[in-house]
Amino acid sequence: MLADLSPLIAATTQWLTRSYPACGGALAAALGEVQARQAVTVAAWLRYPTPTDAALVRMAGPGGSAGLDWITGADAAAHEDPDDFAWRTWVDEVVASWAACLLIDTDLAGLAVTAVADGGPTAAAPVEFRRLVSPDADDRRAAALLRHPDLLAPVAALHRTALHERLDPGQALIA
Repeated sequence: MLADLSPLIAATTQWLTRSYPACGGALAAALGEVQARQAVTVAAWLRYPTPTDAALVRMAGPGGSAGLDWITGADAAAHEDPDDFAWRTWVDEVVASWAACLLIDTDLAGLAVTAVADGGPTAAAPVEFRRLVSPDADDRRAAALLRHPDLLAPVAALHRTALHERLDPGQALIA
C-alpha cells in the first residue's frame, strides 16, 4: 500500500516541509521531515484505506497544491520551474490538512495511528510512528513551525471535520 501512495506521500511531505521549514540545520531538517512524513503517511492511509482507493487516486490524481499554496500565501511566487510544478501536482489537500491536524494534536495522532494499525495497511506489519505521537524536545524544536497550531490552523481547518468523522463516525467535532 505504501508503494501505491508513495508519490502522494512524498509530494505532500515536501509541500509541508517547504511551507513550514525546520529551524536549526541539517539534523533539524531531517527530524522535521521524518515528522511530516509520518503524519502524511498516517493521513494518506486513513484517506485511502484500500487498494482500490489508492488505485483511484493514482488514476485521477490527488489535485495538487494550488489551493494550499493560496491559503499559505505561497502562490504569490510563480512556480516557473517545470520540475517545481511537477511534484506539486501530487500534493493531496485533504492529506495535507489531516497531517496538519495530526502534527498539532498528539492525542489525535495517537487515535489516527491506532485506527491505521487496527485495520489499515500496517495491520500485518506494525510501523512505528513515535516522532509523530510522542515527539521529544529535539523533535519539537526542529519542527517548531511544522507543529505550530496557529501557523497550521488554516490548513488544518480545511478538512478537520472529515478527519474526526473518519476516526469516530457520527461524533465529528466542528471546530
